[in-house]
Amino acid sequence: MTWIIPESLDGARADVVLSALGEMTRSAAQKLLDAGAVCADGKTAAKSAKLRAGTALSAEIPEPAPAEPVPQDIPLDIVYEDGDVLVVNKPAGLVVHPAAGHEDGTLVNALLYHCGDTLGGINGVLRPGIVHRIDRDTSGLLVVAKNDAAMESLARELAAHHTERVYECIVRGCPDDEGTVDAPVGRHPTDRKKMAVNYKNGKPAVTHYRVLERFAGYSYVECRLETGRTHQIRVHMAHIGHPIVGDPVYNPGGESFGLTGQCLHAKTLCFRHPKTGEMLKFTSELPETFRKLLTKLRGRV
Repeated sequence: MTWIIPESLDGARADVVLSALGEMTRSAAQKLLDAGAVCADGKTAAKSAKLRAGTALSAEIPEPAPAEPVPQDIPLDIVYEDGDVLVVNKPAGLVVHPAAGHEDGTLVNALLYHCGDTLGGINGVLRPGIVHRIDRDTSGLLVVAKNDAAMESLARELAAHHTERVYECIVRGCPDDEGTVDAPVGRHPTDRKKMAVNYKNGKPAVTHYRVLERFAGYSYVECRLETGRTHQIRVHMAHIGHPIVGDPVYNPGGESFGLTGQCLHAKTLCFRHPKTGEMLKFTSELPETFRKLLTKLRGRV
């Protein structure tokens, strides 16, 4: 696997960087480094080496214990496709890649069926082609790399914050007309299944938001990601007191309006094509459940 080291890890030790980017324990990262399986810009890295932002860090990671995903004929809403990239409009409820409790029936299984052998092991066996993720119950756009060169280019664009990702959501309450939430996101200190604003161990996270429409007790909000941490928008909006409607994790007990998950949609995606350099921009319509909730809120007195 290959990653581009972000600014947030500039100057950190190689074992710390690999642990963070590879989502593994520090001891597991140190074992790989001691085995000579990790390179920084093509040169074998020592675990104590201080690495700079922008460096390409690659690691030969052994195949994970879970079984390799198998192709499954799952319908895909493909917005764009060429020989290098594929843009998918993911429905809410579809898990992006296999994980504990979701070993199959994922977007990865669908991509393997659609793309055949072209995806191979790009970005690892369990996440072939996956450049960035969106949560299971979040709908909307994400880009998939179809070869190693595309993966490296898109990863670099993400690390440099050159990829535009705009989400829309419905939140509880009435936030300011616009604002920025600049608060690090990391694992919740007591509930390891949740993320939280974590000033001690979190990673830098920035979300820009603006209110599109106000209702009685609720707001229709656009969120623009500057970074892309796990659950970032959900955590940030809850942090400022305006959790997303339907979110069972960060808005427990809130009125769900019959939704089975958070009312959050990845509406706009803009990135530079890895081969041509052309800026590509895509938008997707709000899902029906989202549109129905807007209609209901607009009808409230």
